[in-house]
Order: sequence, then structure tokens, then C-alpha cells
Amino acid sequence: MNIALFLEMAADAAPDRIALVCDGTRWTYADLLAGARGAAALIRQSGVAHVALLDESSEAAVMALFGAALAGVPYVPLNYRLADADLGALLARISPALIVGDGARVRRLCPDATNVIVSRADFVAQAQALTGDAPVDADAGDDVAIQLFTSGTTAAPKAAILRHANLVSYILGTVEFAAAPEEDAALVSVPPYHIAGIAALLSSIYAMRRILMLPAFAPDAWLNLAAGERASNAFVVPTMLARIIEAMGQMVAKGASQPDLSALRAIAYGGGKMPTELIHEALDLFPTTGFTNAYGLTETSSTVALLGPDEHRAAHGSDDPVVRARLGSVGRPLPTVEIEIRDEDGRVLPPGVPGEIYVRGEQVSGEYRERSALDADGWFPTRDAGYIDADGYLFLSGRADDVIVRGGENISPGEIEDVVMTHPAVAEAAAVAIPSHEWGEAVGLIVVPRAGHSAPDEDELKQMVRARLRSSRVPERVLFADALPYNEMGKLLRREIKTLFAR
Repeated sequence: MNIALFLEMAADAAPDRIALVCDGTRWTYADLLAGARGAAALIRQSGVAHVALLDESSEAAVMALFGAALAGVPYVPLNYRLADADLGALLARISPALIVGDGARVRRLCPDATNVIVSRADFVAQAQALTGDAPVDADAGDDVAIQLFTSGTTAAPKAAILRHANLVSYILGTVEFAAAPEEDAALVSVPPYHIAGIAALLSSIYAMRRILMLPAFAPDAWLNLAAGERASNAFVVPTMLARIIEAMGQMVAKGASQPDLSALRAIAYGGGKMPTELIHEALDLFPTTGFTNAYGLTETSSTVALLGPDEHRAAHGSDDPVVRARLGSVGRPLPTVEIEIRDEDGRVLPPGVPGEIYVRGEQVSGEYRERSALDADGWFPTRDAGYIDADGYLFLSGRADDVIVRGGENISPGEIEDVVMTHPAVAEAAAVAIPSHEWGEAVGLIVVPRAGHSAPDEDELKQMVRARLRSSRVPERVLFADALPYNEMGKLLRREIKTLFAR
């Protein structure tokens, strides 16, 4: 099955229903399907091997995604925020490509490449002008639908492959066709080159929910769009939610009127660790909104575990420490997915014991252009560390590569951060491995003081960790900073934090 069938089904069911709102322009399902078919004709004429997007989210991203699927060519959305050297290397790996977006930058970085370059506006205009009637290839399941480059924290980015079958499995396992009433609208503000953005498009189109596309996130723009279009659903990363709540607080402080978010029925979040205090604050601020924590990876076609709205409210209002602690989890696996925790030798670990997270299911690709990372039984090693409790809830403790190995003892940064974050003067905290002559590695801690508070005493923080954990977890060095480094999806950049300790 081809992912383009989702758009074709929606356009057949309700061609005149509004499918997309972007920069004030409204597109029906029939409009998008016609644009995708025209884009497919353009792609075929170009004879390229890939279709790339080097731009913010827009209707061009939707037409390129489904046009590429109809043309049988992989869709490759690129991170336009990359440095020139990094972006140039990725462009060289997909040439010859039809590239939609920043043509001047592409020509400067790859002057000798045989790419077909077209601006966003020209791509949309040409797609609308061409008459395409390409039928959906029902047998395209094994073909590559999307190629996403990983962030490449320690080496060159890997080209993660998602086949039509992987994406179709995820959508059919999580979304009911045409389930959304016509008034429903999903606000999409994550970048187009992230799996969360692609999953939001596919799931909204299959549910036939109107997509409210915000090309570049800003809290005021998000609030205005949510209120003006009566958004019913939204996906945010933790840093976005924090900025939205801060903006609403500033409105209150200034005596300004609050945006009407009464239609906002559901907020899903993911992409980075959600501070427990922040989600408690959000649950109080949006008492009638259902919150969902979605955990997944590019290689798993998005979500593999969910903490649902009822579980959020139950944990938020509970006095039972076990139940309340679930707000720090990512929930339980989807019914179509299996999750195991394994040790370094590949042995499956019992509940409560931390190790590496392994995932298996039809939506799990676990594949790169260079190789497949699946084992013989189809399990994908995520390189995320965590554990599953006795009730089946999955708790993350960071990347397996982030584990601090002190004198042969593995230490999770998350357990230290969770303790330090309980200090009333601490807004954010991050623990990383730093070199130690005696232990090989030791704990380095960086702390962001809360606004209106003085920086907490270093010895006090160390004593907190010693009292709640044990002496091996006590930070050897503590630094203070105005902010922690995050990427645009809210992931903490620990490699940048380590450089601060090297100074």
C-alpha cells in the first residue's frame, strides 16, 4: 500500500472539505490531491532520484510528500538550519534531486550538481498547472517512501529509511479513517524534516482533520492561530509548551485578554523530556484538555508508546507516589508494538531494571541506506535507555550513549537531574560525563537557576543527591548557566554541555 492512498481516500470521501490552512490560504482535499498529482508529473519529467524540501512547512511540503509517493521517488525533507558544510554533504548524497526551496543556497553549495531546483511558489504553481492522473501504486509497500537524515551527534548523519509499509502500518494501527468531524483542526508547528511533522500530516489526512500549518513556531503566533481557527488538536515539544505557557502568563500580567482556546480538546507532546513540573502546570492551565505523551523515533515511523489523557489526569490528581510518578513515564506500548529492555549482552531484563530499549513491529523500519539495524528476529536497538515498571509503563533515562560510567558503575543522568530539579531554585538541570583521573568518568552537573531566585548553593545540591541517591552519583563539578542548549525539537544537546566542562 502507498501512503498517497490516504490523500486519495480523503479526496474521494469529501473533496470540498478544507484539508489545509497555511498563511491564510485554504486548500480542499481535492486541491491537495490535484496538486500532488501535478507534482508527481513534474517529478517524473525531471528524472530525479529523490525529491527534497529545503524550506519551512507549507502546502509545498504536502504536495512534495504525496507527489513523490505517487511518482515512486523517496521524499527527503532537509534541515534548513544546518551549517553550510553539513547541508552540502547531505545534498551531495541525494543528487540528482528535485529540490524545493532555497535554490540560491543549493546552487552555492552544489554548483556542479545535476539537481532540478525550484522555489516553493514555482513548485506549487507548476504542480497546479500540470494535469496528473497517476494512479496510486497499491503494491508500493516495499518501496522507500521517506528518507530522513539523523542528527549525527558523533558521526556523519545516517539516512534513515521508511518504507510505505512501515508508515501505513503506523497509521492504520493508530488512526480511524474519516473519524474527525468537519470542525476538527490539528495545529502542526513542528519542522517538516522531523518524523513528528510527517506523522502529523499523515494521521490528520487519514482522519480527515483540517491541518493548521504554522511554518515557524512562535508562541504568540501559535496562540493566535489556535484561537482564530478553533484548533481542536495540537502537537508540541516540551520547549514549545513552556513558551506557550510563559506567553499566556505574560498576557495575564499585562491585563491583556486571553486567547479563546476552548476548542482545544487534545494536546500531544514528545520529541524531548517533559519536565514533570511543566506538565503539572499545563494540566492545571488546561483543565478540559486531554494530554498525551508520545514516544517514538524516526526509525519506528513515529510513536511506539503512549501515556494517554486519562492516565495524565489520574497521575496529576493522585496522592499515590507510584501513580503520580507515571507523569514521568512515556506510557505503555501501542498494541501493535513490542518493547523489551535488554542488558549489554542482549539479555531481556525484568521489570524495574534499566537497560537499552528494543522495539519490534511492522511500523519499525530500523533501516538505513547503509545497512539494517534490525537483529535476526526483527528487533531494533533504539540506543535509548530506560526501564519498564511492574505495571508496564516505560520510563526513559536518556540515550544509552549518555550513560556515565564511573569506576565501572553505570549512572543514568536522568536520575540525578530528577533529584536536582526538586530544588525550588532550579529551573533546569543536566548531568553529563566528565573525565576523571581516578574514576575514568565522573558526574558533571549544569544548573539553570529559576527566575527570581539566587543560584542554589553547590554543596546543598551535592547533599541532595547524596541523600536521595548515593555518593557515587554526587557531581564532581557544578556549573551554572542562563539556559541549556536544545535543538528545535526540544532535545537536550549534551555534547554541547560537555564542551562547557572542557573549558
